[in-house]
Amino acid sequence: MSVVRKEYEPLWRELGMDVDFHARVLAAIEANYEKQVASKPGRPSGMGYFDGVIHGAHGARVAEIKAKREAGARFVGTFCIFVPEEILLALDVEYLALCGGTAETIPHAEKTFPRNICPLVKSTLGLAYSGACPYSSLEDLAVGETTCDAKKKAWDVLGRDGGFHVLEVPQKKGKSGRALWLEEVREFARRIEDLTGRTLDRERLSGAVRMMNRKRKALARLQELRKADPPPISGTDTLVVMQSALIDETGRFIRAVESLNDELEERAASGVSPFLPGGPRIIISGCPSVLGSWKIHDLVESAGAAIVADETCTGTRYFSHEVESSGGGVGEILEEVAGRYLKIECSCFTPNAERAETLVRLAREFRAGGVLQYILHACHTYNIEALNIATALKAAGVRSLKIETDYTDEDSGPLGLRVEAFLESLERHSRHDR
Repeated sequence: MSVVRKEYEPLWRELGMDVDFHARVLAAIEANYEKQVASKPGRPSGMGYFDGVIHGAHGARVAEIKAKREAGARFVGTFCIFVPEEILLALDVEYLALCGGTAETIPHAEKTFPRNICPLVKSTLGLAYSGACPYSSLEDLAVGETTCDAKKKAWDVLGRDGGFHVLEVPQKKGKSGRALWLEEVREFARRIEDLTGRTLDRERLSGAVRMMNRKRKALARLQELRKADPPPISGTDTLVVMQSALIDETGRFIRAVESLNDELEERAASGVSPFLPGGPRIIISGCPSVLGSWKIHDLVESAGAAIVADETCTGTRYFSHEVESSGGGVGEILEEVAGRYLKIECSCFTPNAERAETLVRLAREFRAGGVLQYILHACHTYNIEALNIATALKAAGVRSLKIETDYTDEDSGPLGLRVEAFLESLERHSRHDR
């Protein structure tokens, strides 16, 4: 940590950050990463690249984006996987996710904002207003979306000085919802064209679609490899890959995942794994685990279970469904891009039976004995939808456990006991079936 701080402290000062507070935030993130991720045995060698992405999120990546901006590029900060990356790629925009996943900045946010809102929103606002976000002064534009009430009003605060764009995500996926979303995507494309001074053309947009589809294929292959017993990679390491997907340069990230997949294929064929064969297999479902948050995955896998799939925005929702391009013009391709993003199974939608159907299918395909529903405090959509999810899983013979938590470690002890009891119940159920 001291080496990183020494190398990048002049950059952070130049960006107007609170260097001392930022150092404390970064030290806490690094300590959690070492304890919950990097120190675990049996990690694939290819994870070294993704460790570097996480460690470089506040250093090397910041310097890279600053240099590209000075060379004429534009930088866009995002907060949700509904932002159409194809448009940003096609117009040569640098971008990454700015969501906060650390408890360290929440007390700063709670000086101004309500305490009883989502910790992800509070952590993000705390980063923005405490001088701990290295990207604030580099942003040419930030992009939010309307997937929950806390976010919608947070964008009012973050965007009151301008330089903010909000994508309205419809609440229903019917005809009117599809029309609204298509116009939102078109308006977003016009906004990015104005920002960059460039115009979308068919060739560049088609190339961006192919690149994003290649990224999704690489992540889908990684997911498929987790079907092995035992899986060749932990769920915690897979989460690190997914967090990297939201902050790393796209082409570089794709090559790293494809290389990791080749290694994992060899490990699976040889039975190399962080886990013993025949152990409990768990799916994590619900809220995203953004950069800084590895607690739940660590608790589950430290208790002896393998996380084999993540039905979250830092999991299957990010890479499921490719853009099905017909080879038409820019207008047709934008319509196909919009259609792909509206397939995301977010809890903001109603009705949302397809999400429960996806979870049941994943549990069967990955031979998972149980699903852990991970709910952040005050995330009302996922918390209420957890009732229907639990009912659908029970009808399919899949046990589930709902956990409500935040980014602190204060509840790790009680949560660990609940996870262990859940795994024991799965083992008893498995023995009874045999």
